Amino acid sequence: MLVKAGHVVICYHMTYTLTRTSMALDGWTLRALKELAAKWDVSKAEVMRRAVKRAKEDADREAALPKPLEALDWLHDGGGLTVKEAAAHREQVRAERLAKKYWWEA
Repeated sequence: MLVKAGHVVICYHMTYTLTRTSMALDGWTLRALKELAAKWDVSKAEVMRRAVKRAKEDADREAALPKPLEALDWLHDGGGLTVKEAAAHREQVRAERLAKKYWWEA
């Protein structure tokens, strides 16, 4: 950081190139952008970069999830359990149910 005649100059190296662009934003979005920039102590452009990065990560994560019918097929095919594991699980559940006593059965 350089200080010269009452001015502060911050020098830093960025590993990516920036492209200037313009866009039209509604009033609420502009206010929210300014509030977040102030809260996080970053520029409005940095708020936009973080928001786009987060939206992209969320979209990629959602795209990687199976579709509902694919998930149902997976469950019908055993849900990743082997036959032996499924049988052991059924026995464990059966034993727990048989051991359960309700207040009216005591």
